[in-house]
Amino acid sequence: MVRRISGRPAVITGAASGIGRSLARRLSHHGSPVVIADVDEIGLEETAASLKGPVLSRILDVRDADDVQRFAKEVQDWLDLPLAAVFNNAGVATSTSVLNSVAEDDSWLFDINYWGVVHGTRAFLPLLLKQNYGVIVNTSSVFGLCGMPNQSAYCAAKFAVRGFTDSLRQELRGTGVSAVAVHPGGIKTNIIRNGRIHTELDEQGRSLDQIAADFDKIALTTPDKAAEVIHRGVERGKSRVLVGPDAYVFDILARITPTHYYSVMARLFER
Repeated sequence: MVRRISGRPAVITGAASGIGRSLARRLSHHGSPVVIADVDEIGLEETAASLKGPVLSRILDVRDADDVQRFAKEVQDWLDLPLAAVFNNAGVATSTSVLNSVAEDDSWLFDINYWGVVHGTRAFLPLLLKQNYGVIVNTSSVFGLCGMPNQSAYCAAKFAVRGFTDSLRQELRGTGVSAVAVHPGGIKTNIIRNGRIHTELDEQGRSLDQIAADFDKIALTTPDKAAEVIHRGVERGKSRVLVGPDAYVFDILARITPTHYYSVMARLFER
């Protein structure tokens, strides 16, 4: 099923930077009125200033279900055309072993990465169903395909987004609304620098800047390229969008060696 979203309104959370900002710019360039939201006021203003078409900007903490509902009502009042897409994209990172995990950090991450997706879906789904048209696009991760060491909270949240979106997709069968799960690989964003990374718990003794630099070395995809892949994948009617060559590696390994993929990956990185 081909879905046309270019030139039609779209909502994007996590739009102050990274993939969210690039999605907003790409869709605006393709003629879409865009609604952008983020907790980062300065970054959101920068994104809004870079858009040429109609834009509604809103400071939003996706953890607040009531405020997300108010946000959806504001969007509905602002729209002149049916809403084509909702990109539940806001996300954060933390990194530590299960043994040394900080419960507060895990809750913070899960509230944004998982519950933020749920709140956004629940807030906008009634409108989309009333229209009998539109798509919900939820950002999972390659870490929603494979479990990685020192990423228990992040993997748990991203696996949850994947399961939530897959279940939603089945519920929407027979309607004009669809659900898409996005699985980005390494994207060159500031997610590590902005995350709750406890360098004192890093087994290699790296500083935050070193951890971020190491991430940048293995991140194969720019945010602009990620936005392009997501946009095209959604419009082509895909139910799942893999972003970056590394995402395809994760997907293949999870299928062919579901319990030993990390050992294979470790050998690949050594080479």
